[in-house]
Amino acid sequence: MPTERSTSSLLSIQSYGGRSSSRASTTTNYSQSEQDALREIRQEKAALLLEIRSLKDEIADCSWIIERLDVDEDGKPNSERQIMAIGRKKFNLDPKKGLEYMLEQKVLQHTPEDVAKFLFAGEGLTKTAIGIYLGEPDAFNQKVLEDFIRLHDFSNTKLVSALRVFLWSFRLPGESQKIDRMMEKFAQYYCEQNEGVFATSDSCYVLSYATIMLNTTLHNRNVKDRQTVEQFIKMNRGINGSEDLPREMLVDIFDDIKAQQFKIAEDDGNDLLPAFEDPDRQGWLYKQGGKYKSWKQRWFVLNDNVLYYFVSDKDKEPKGIIPLENTQIRDFEDRNRQHCFELYLDNNEMVKACKTQKDGKVITGRHTTYRVCTNTPGEKEEWMRAIRSCTSDNPFLGMLQARKKQRFYHSGVQ
Repeated sequence: MPTERSTSSLLSIQSYGGRSSSRASTTTNYSQSEQDALREIRQEKAALLLEIRSLKDEIADCSWIIERLDVDEDGKPNSERQIMAIGRKKFNLDPKKGLEYMLEQKVLQHTPEDVAKFLFAGEGLTKTAIGIYLGEPDAFNQKVLEDFIRLHDFSNTKLVSALRVFLWSFRLPGESQKIDRMMEKFAQYYCEQNEGVFATSDSCYVLSYATIMLNTTLHNRNVKDRQTVEQFIKMNRGINGSEDLPREMLVDIFDDIKAQQFKIAEDDGNDLLPAFEDPDRQGWLYKQGGKYKSWKQRWFVLNDNVLYYFVSDKDKEPKGIIPLENTQIRDFEDRNRQHCFELYLDNNEMVKACKTQKDGKVITGRHTTYRVCTNTPGEKEEWMRAIRSCTSDNPFLGMLQARKKQRFYHSGVQ
């Protein structure tokens, strides 16, 4: 790998489009190692250009095939089945545009009931795309969400079982407001089908969130202190119209979740967008090791509120993963390094992270801080700003606390 001086020198070379004689005369001004590095860069560029051309050809072929699916050999529109197949592919790429296509082709009726049935059947649709559509705030989407929920049968069903079925029919979006709307509609419908179980639908809403949080605390390997049944009962005191829910109900929920965690809906691996496409930020940084405290260069990618690091920028799988939920960032001074910062949690807790060992085994990180340094103060400032914009608090905990405070305020509970 070229040194910092040679890298900066190489960046000042004229563009590759110049004359070969000019390129050769410029190259002779550099040492043998720099010339070798430049030659390697040019070879890599040529290989990348070939790969880009190949990908463009593949995209063109796929576009042609999709266009040809719209019509038969005689130029007439294809059958409804073929149009639906195209519509599903478009929906998985962009739910709004995909649905517009199917409505224009009149293979779906422009009614919330018909769209809800299409999503509930789910044939050929990714559950992520279904969740994205159901979470949109538009009035039509919200009516579709209501009809989608009403296609479920929760009558005479325990809350945990109803949640398992509901959360398997689509994938919850990441935005807290969307999750809040979905869970509120679920709670209202569950109470309609199971009268007398809860004093209000708000009580069902709060307990549903508490159950989801319980699933995390009992089954997430990064959670150090497992919640006990008594803690779960205490957490849900007074949520049923200022009264306590039956103890046996809460114990039954606790035992059910402890015995079997929620299976969150996941797609089959055919996602069209790769995990690291269009990241918030990426680049080379130096990371301090946990055991020996040595500094090693790693390729970092910041995307979707998660910080990934790789041994090489060409690796497909990350060496380590650091979720930024509840994580904070601050300056750090090191005697041997400049422009350092570190990630940490309050109360000196361990940062929730994992990494891959040499034998391929994935282990949980055991560090209270993750320390990184950049080459320049400007890079440090930009990385810290980007990471701060991606840190977040647990949405379930925040919404649960807000809802409980609001309900207690209106009921006069202090």
